Amino acid sequence: MSAAVATSEPEGWHTPVPDGHPAAALLCADAVRRHCREVAGHVAAGRSAHFRVHRHRLADAARYVADVIRARYPDLAVPYHSRWRHIEAGGVDRWGALAARHGLAGDEAVRAMIDLVIPSVLLDAGAGARWAFRDAASGQVLTRSEGLGVASVALFASGVLSNRANAPLRADAEALMRVRAGHVHKFFQVDDDTNPLVGLEGRANLVRQLGVVAHATPAVFGAERRLGCLFDYCRAHAAGGALQAGFVLETLLKALGPLWPGREILDGVPLGDCWPHPAASGGRVPFHKLTQWLTYSLLEPLAAGGLRIEGLDALTGLPEYRNGGLLLDLGVIEPADPALAARRLAPGSEAIVEWRALTVVLLDEIAVEIRALLGKQAGDFPLTCVLEGGTWAAGRRIAAQMRAGGAPPLDIDSDGTVF
Repeated sequence: MSAAVATSEPEGWHTPVPDGHPAAALLCADAVRRHCREVAGHVAAGRSAHFRVHRHRLADAARYVADVIRARYPDLAVPYHSRWRHIEAGGVDRWGALAARHGLAGDEAVRAMIDLVIPSVLLDAGAGARWAFRDAASGQVLTRSEGLGVASVALFASGVLSNRANAPLRADAEALMRVRAGHVHKFFQVDDDTNPLVGLEGRANLVRQLGVVAHATPAVFGAERRLGCLFDYCRAHAAGGALQAGFVLETLLKALGPLWPGREILDGVPLGDCWPHPAASGGRVPFHKLTQWLTYSLLEPLAAGGLRIEGLDALTGLPEYRNGGLLLDLGVIEPADPALAARRLAPGSEAIVEWRALTVVLLDEIAVEIRALLGKQAGDFPLTCVLEGGTWAAGRRIAAQMRAGGAPPLDIDSDGTVF
């Protein structure tokens, strides 16, 4: 797809989603919880061919996670679960150093943070067990999400995503559309033999498509077609300086929905991370994992711009292989057939859809128990802190203990755009 074929310029959206459109009901966090609960109820009733749920094991799982939180954050001052934790891996303030070097401050620094973090999130899918990134500034060798996060800073700092030679720290639609696999290959230090990166072509294609969508969505990305103009859009829609997290997510789901390749389209509107399951009303279960991850990752830039983000727990836990793997590895979720772990499973397979739906529902439940163990309330320890403290780190830890290389407990045939 190219910018030339976009048909929605007059409305300012690549693919408008008018009120009352049937897709609108699936493009929100509430739909994720509602349909995931339907699937979880199907499993709990014993009607699943794939999984059993053992809720009596949630208490032990919560204790495991609480211990991880205390070890990682002894003062229990847990930051948000976001891409910024990966970008600052090893305690290095890479963004701060980059902004200072280029003299960025105020609103322009906020826009540049968004310019960086949106492509960074889209480039954050499973890297594979053999890939690593050497950070020249710190000497650290980083793998998986941390390595991908730091590599994305290198890509951004190069100016490849900017259409202005005198302003490299931008992400403009025209430059995004020129990104090729070779750029990712170079700045992510990929070597096909010794340092291979899973989903290389898919990542580059996603960045290009981001440029196409940004170019055709000036309602959100401004006349400049710059990702950072999302800040101006959010500020214009804030009420008394307050912005609902759910509004940010819905904006991104409607603006970026056309990004995802090969996904279902409902009456002309792409549904993104939404998959079929017979137990869900309407037959579909939305997850919107990467878009929710992006929403979590935008909280800090938007707050730096003076906006107060409210309603954080409207967002859901992220149904990916660390959170879901934690629940499998600790026996809260159990495969009905042990041979399931030996099969390669597509993201849209019924088993993976069920696993992800159970993960969303059980993360809400385990969060309640974790807060009780830590003496916290939801208001001062939202779900994003439970994830960061937290279930994601605990999922990685238990995976490393159980399998060489810390691989997830299920073998997912990922194209780099779901997990």
